[in-house]
Amino acid sequence: MEKIRNVAFFGHGDSGKTSLAEAMLFNAGVLKRMGRVDEGSTAGDFEPDEQKRGISVNATPLVLEWKGFKINLLDTPGFADFIGEVSSTLRVIDSAVFVISAVAGVEVQTELIWKMVDESGYPRLLFVNKMDRENASFQRCLDQLQQLYGSRVVPFQLPIGEEHDFRGVVDLVSGKAYIYGEDGKAQEVEVPEDMSEQVQAARDKVIEGAAEASDEIMEKYLEGEELGEDEVLTALHDGVSQGTVVPVLCGSATHNIAVDLLASTIVNSLPSPARLEEVRGTKKGGEEVSFKARADSPLAALVFNTISDPYVGKLTYFRVFSGTFTSDSTVYNPNHDKDERVGQVFIVRGKSQIPVREIPAGDIGGVAKLTETTTGDTLCSKEKPIILPAIEFPDPIMSLAVAPKTKGDEDKLSVALSRLSDEDPTFNVRRDSEVKQTIISGMGEAHLDIMMERMSRKFGVNVETELPRVPYKETIRSRSRAEGKHKKQTGGHGQFGIAWVELEPMERGSGFEFVDKIVGGVIPRQFIPSVEKGVRKAMEDGFLAGYPIVDFRATVNDGKYHPVDSSDISFQIAGSLAVKNAMEAADPYLLEPIMNVEILVSEAYMGDVIGDLNAKRGRILGMESEGGLQIVRAQVPMAEMLRYSIDLRSITGGRGTFSMEFSHYEEVPSHIAAKIIEASKEEKKD
Repeated sequence: MEKIRNVAFFGHGDSGKTSLAEAMLFNAGVLKRMGRVDEGSTAGDFEPDEQKRGISVNATPLVLEWKGFKINLLDTPGFADFIGEVSSTLRVIDSAVFVISAVAGVEVQTELIWKMVDESGYPRLLFVNKMDRENASFQRCLDQLQQLYGSRVVPFQLPIGEEHDFRGVVDLVSGKAYIYGEDGKAQEVEVPEDMSEQVQAARDKVIEGAAEASDEIMEKYLEGEELGEDEVLTALHDGVSQGTVVPVLCGSATHNIAVDLLASTIVNSLPSPARLEEVRGTKKGGEEVSFKARADSPLAALVFNTISDPYVGKLTYFRVFSGTFTSDSTVYNPNHDKDERVGQVFIVRGKSQIPVREIPAGDIGGVAKLTETTTGDTLCSKEKPIILPAIEFPDPIMSLAVAPKTKGDEDKLSVALSRLSDEDPTFNVRRDSEVKQTIISGMGEAHLDIMMERMSRKFGVNVETELPRVPYKETIRSRSRAEGKHKKQTGGHGQFGIAWVELEPMERGSGFEFVDKIVGGVIPRQFIPSVEKGVRKAMEDGFLAGYPIVDFRATVNDGKYHPVDSSDISFQIAGSLAVKNAMEAADPYLLEPIMNVEILVSEAYMGDVIGDLNAKRGRILGMESEGGLQIVRAQVPMAEMLRYSIDLRSITGGRGTFSMEFSHYEEVPSHIAAKIIEASKEEKKD
């Protein structure tokens, strides 16, 4: 276990995480040649939707060995739409590497994920990538990092040259310099003379960082004693593990400069899974249980990713926290109370699966064709069950309505959507009976686009998407009464039914009430339910724009029948006509759903966010500060919020987040209601 490192690459999109992972795999001898993201030839981005867009969509496990250590490297997406992959990765790693572009510096997604890693308490290091690019500046990045994250950010390397002249690094811990050739091989050289002062000043900072991590070294340092390299290394290792020191390295992934030193720092400075002494969880009833986090303990494994493969079936990726996960065995899923038959277990390197006999505690692996298990589930032994804490995923922030393109697609749609939601917990599917649409929800436009492409590619189902319909409702202001008359004479029995129905408004949110005030048998008892059925039918069909009528009482208080021609259907039609005839005089109007919205932004964007909410007919309820950010609470009509995830991202440069839930219904302003009614008439014509 001490020889394993579970580490993830985090950072903003296009910082070079996938290329860096590719260079590490190449240096470890796993790959014969380095692939390129723009050519779609990397080990990390193997899904067609990743290759097409040139971005990572999934958190991909990439296993490699380096100097006798096993590194389980998880290459995560850097775009906000795929933040769910970051959430699941955070549950199975022991440390993090943040990749920063030397050109762009610290970007939005880096800041957001840094906070998530802070909450998880993981040690981390920083790699300033793309040092060979035009406008690259290590010092600018370092200044920005220290400004954001304080003095614990300490450079462990300095670049030799920058932009097109970048050719190597000075290792401040060992005091050695390395120049890299075209083949990515390092050659040890003397520290360039023109850098000696800069190196000495930076090396002092490293020793200060080591001293802060160790009282013993601090004492020696203050007394001016010479510190040995091993002493400094040990203290720095402790400082990194405790999170009091965050090393900054630099290099170029695409030119394979200093990537070997990053791999060595990962194995030398970042902690092993042995740091976790025990694993805690609960039994089914909520009783707490814990196991020693060792290979000879009872099994406890957490599923962090599920992939539907059209050829292999379902692939399940997991981390073993205690015990040993063995091929050809049976494991227990306490979340679903089901046994799962395990075939061959394997370790994962992109799309390659390397069969192994077992996956011990502290390691990461995969298995195919589990039937019940989904992301976030625990796998354990039935004799000693444990449920590990669930992975907390962010709530979806954008929804679309989907409809099958053809009849053939219709039959397969629900199965395909169900499989996709099993695969990705940030992708939700529901049937909205009010607007009669299937609604898919996800983390943004790109996320939903990719899920629909995936459904077409993997399951052969094609759909059309549109913004969901807003579930407007109709109601009335005034009392009114009208007759519904249905007479039809054909050969044989005719149809006859007359019903007088009175409508009166009720309080908002009270729904619908049907009252029978028939006296003297003017409508026989057996036909009263028929009248109610007709009233309910008219209520569902709406009057102004085809939306359900709510918050009213319908009273049937008069009518006529024919002993021969009256029937159930006659009085259904009469009841329906009576409502339609009474609606005109009842002063009908439209209601719209109002949402409670909570937005989290920095002070700098407050003015723009509030201005935008006002333009969306929003009502600001209040503002408060939390952890250096501002929370804005507002009520906004749902119709204005359908594309808010895109709007907020644009206003705040991706730095704002929001959540939303239904609050109540309110009257639609007349000028907007007129447009909705007109659109409904046009739709009926089509």
